[in-house]
Amino acid sequence: MKILEYEAKKVLGESGIRIPKSVLVRSPEELEASLPSLPDNLVLKAQVDVGGRGKAGGILMTGKADAVKTAKELFSREIKHVPVKEVLVEERLTITHEYYLSVAVDRSTKRALILFADAGGVEIEMVAKENPGAVRRASLPLIMNDVPQFMVRDLLGNAPKELGPVINQLYHVFLKKDALLAEINPLVTTPEGVVAADAKLIVDDNALKRQGITVNRDLTDREREAERHGFSYVELDGTIGVIGNGAGLTMSTLDLIEYYGGKAANFLDVGGGAEQERVKNAVLLVASVPSVKAIVVNLLGGITRCDEVAKGIISAGISQPVIVRLAGTNEAEGRKLLSDKGYQMPDTMEQVVKTAVEMTR
Repeated sequence: MKILEYEAKKVLGESGIRIPKSVLVRSPEELEASLPSLPDNLVLKAQVDVGGRGKAGGILMTGKADAVKTAKELFSREIKHVPVKEVLVEERLTITHEYYLSVAVDRSTKRALILFADAGGVEIEMVAKENPGAVRRASLPLIMNDVPQFMVRDLLGNAPKELGPVINQLYHVFLKKDALLAEINPLVTTPEGVVAADAKLIVDDNALKRQGITVNRDLTDREREAERHGFSYVELDGTIGVIGNGAGLTMSTLDLIEYYGGKAANFLDVGGGAEQERVKNAVLLVASVPSVKAIVVNLLGGITRCDEVAKGIISAGISQPVIVRLAGTNEAEGRKLLSDKGYQMPDTMEQVVKTAVEMTR
């Protein structure tokens, strides 16, 4: 789950990393009440979970005299279709140089990957492409509690030594918060010292409970509903709904849809032993996606009974066509139930997918 900037900065501040003086407001009136404690030059930053926030008009510079007026303007905006409900009001820093620093999980090596660049404030991919030598990296096992000093020196290169402690402090945040990514961009030097001008923190969804987070804000309403039912569910942007049992079978179905020129609207693994009510809920969930024109149900009956699957599909009673492939336990009973109701049941997985693709063209 992505943590909003003001939340990430609070975590950084608690770890000893210097952050700008700030106040979080939820209305222009709240800002007006806070003005006496704020400096003359301010930055207003919309707290929205979107990339490219600054270019989209989500960050505005202002003076104290015009702060309330600027806040009203920012609260009236949508940043990439996301309404602004919270604004972080910060002191405007006197920046002498910007750097980039991040710690992330490297899935290929199962280690922590630390990146440091002499240029911050822009996308690190752009920096790496235009000037590969500007990005330095270090990899270390996740069992290590600290970044060794020789790695810190290699990462810094010719950058000021006072940046060094921040590398270890951010690494500690990364470990403590079960993060997939902890990023400061830019990490800036100012006449007053080193400051984290921006911050990003992504917490592993599997660790939310341990971190005391009860609601995963990254989930859509349908993904939250799927979680409630215990489905493995991911929303995509196609027109063919997909329901399978087992991640491998479901992924294979998605691959076939792509191969035959279609686009899947979702991934839904209903799990093993799916009874009538569970299958019904899965079908209703997928059918609720506005873009879905047809649904592929591809289930193999082991502990899952095909007649229960058939009853679940029928009881859902959705308007979109459902193309079904059933094989395994009580297959004949399940196929007869569906056949009596007029459902299409091609013999092979390929034929099921081809039928769905043709229907959605």
